[in-house]
Amino acid sequence: MSETENPAVTLTRMLKSNLRVVKDDGSLANIDVSGEWQNIEAFKGLDGQVTVGIAETVDQKLELSGKTRRRISALRVNVWVTEQPAAAESAKVLRTKIAEEVNRVVRENRSRPNQTRYDFYALGTTSQTHKAYWGTSEASPTDAGWTELASADYAKLWGSDDERCQVSVDGDGEVAALLFGFKVENREKTASGLALSFEGYGSSPSGSGVTMKAWNHVAGVWGQAQTGSAEDADEPVTVTFIQDLPSYIDEEGYVWCFAQTTGASNGETPAVLDCDYAACTVTVKGITYCDIVSYREADLVDVKPFIFRTEFNVKSWFFENIGV
Repeated sequence: MSETENPAVTLTRMLKSNLRVVKDDGSLANIDVSGEWQNIEAFKGLDGQVTVGIAETVDQKLELSGKTRRRISALRVNVWVTEQPAAAESAKVLRTKIAEEVNRVVRENRSRPNQTRYDFYALGTTSQTHKAYWGTSEASPTDAGWTELASADYAKLWGSDDERCQVSVDGDGEVAALLFGFKVENREKTASGLALSFEGYGSSPSGSGVTMKAWNHVAGVWGQAQTGSAEDADEPVTVTFIQDLPSYIDEEGYVWCFAQTTGASNGETPAVLDCDYAACTVTVKGITYCDIVSYREADLVDVKPFIFRTEFNVKSWFFENIGV
């Protein structure tokens, strides 16, 4: 049975996945995004905090029977920053940067707040979320034959930038394969759509192209096969499905897919797989629109150190059809 996700959870994940605040020294600010309320302990080792909570939800009937309805939620988004010892820039400046970034993220994602794209940007071998491996056969994700990529190869997956991770194998009958594990943050029962994407190409003595599949952890099989035919130029290959989604999100929250050369090596000429980018996009059942209604500065100056705060009022909605 599917579940509807809490609007505050959806908005929190949207902000967490997209906030990119650059400090004056060129580094990225370390910002915690969580539920309400501000936690002074969260400032230890962090540059700021963003909190999200529901102020009110109104359930509206859109026709007389009441079957078609719309839930409109008023959400509070707060930016919290305080002065840090030896900080390179003031808390006021940093608060302004974070508030502007909240503005940007909500505006740019207002028509798709329930979609989250997961990729390997800024990750390496120390990642506690997404993982990438290479291998020579169509094995299960837990098979010992998979070898984790080096950090230098992880970096080649960060974006669609023509920096490609390459796997080349020359054993007779071996295919060049990459395994990707994406750690998703929503409950599996809230998922309403899933898309796995690979950008790259493959070659082998028996032909060119890439085959991509997703792991059904319930059935214990690879399925949803999609293929590409490119040999020396990037080609997008996507696996998209909207049914039986919990079977593709395992107990630890991972979605697994692999891409391999469609053909194998003959023992003399290698099979070669090049990957420029890989990602997983999850759509949840929940709000399908959100936007900023207003915002204001609400600094707390009766405490020391001062806490610089900006409060946003955000509106979201979700449509549903229910039985009579």
